[in-house]
Amino acid sequence: MATWSAPGKVFLFGEHAVVYGKPGIAMAIRPRVYVTVRHSKRPLSVSSPYIQSCFTEMGVTGSVYINSQIPSSSGLGSSAAVTVATLCAINDEFQLEKTREEIADMAFAIEKKVQKGRASPTDTTVSSYGGIVLITGTSRRRLPPVNLHLVIGDTLVSHSTSQMVEQVAEMKKQHPEIINPVIDAIEGVTMSAIHHLNNQKELGRYMDMNHGLLDALGVGHPALSRLVLTARMAGAFGAKLTGAGGGGCMIAICPKALKHRVAKAIEGHNARALVTGIDTEGARKEKNV
Repeated sequence: MATWSAPGKVFLFGEHAVVYGKPGIAMAIRPRVYVTVRHSKRPLSVSSPYIQSCFTEMGVTGSVYINSQIPSSSGLGSSAAVTVATLCAINDEFQLEKTREEIADMAFAIEKKVQKGRASPTDTTVSSYGGIVLITGTSRRRLPPVNLHLVIGDTLVSHSTSQMVEQVAEMKKQHPEIINPVIDAIEGVTMSAIHHLNNQKELGRYMDMNHGLLDALGVGHPALSRLVLTARMAGAFGAKLTGAGGGGCMIAICPKALKHRVAKAIEGHNARALVTGIDTEGARKEKNV
């Protein structure tokens, strides 16, 4: 058997806009999904279309066991981490000799298929390679890693990524004169933020701008707004939703000395808080227990 893991991710800037070829900046975070695959002629039945697609695309049958530190439907890239780790474990167990790039491309194709064509390569790229990644269309570029002090607030409100992406697409179709400039503005925030990755205070300002623009796209949620405002009041440099929105998670960039205070303030609103930082490894092989 083979066990591999892959990290989750947060969107620092540019979610939703990346679906339309605009740039986005995402960062791998320390929580991981662990997947063990064993060769088997009689595979276990799985309910996940992502896992099923991994075995189908690789052309093999086997059993799978998953242990995840990432809550699902929260905007932290759990489906991408599951897909990447599963493909890596299958690749290892069956000695298929796929490259890391091939794994990332296949993982994106699977996500795109399951999410009915509206997925970006962001999540699967970050889970595969780790670090901070700039996504523009189909191009992927790793940015220099920086030690950001992040607090993630999970609203515990479930959402559907594909549904939120479809909702924005419908708004764009009905009101292009309003939505297109908002998407362009998100691009402007992302491109400006690239030049300030080492300045957490400035990044916080851009996060606040990005959050307001995402609200304008209609992907906000009252629970997200409460946590974003709470984090800012507790001393965060800035805060925004991360991922598809409509629930799920927000992130706050904080002074090192205040990150635990911000986390405690978030937990005071019946939410789950996680203090985390960057993961620079990406997908990795684990020792089988």
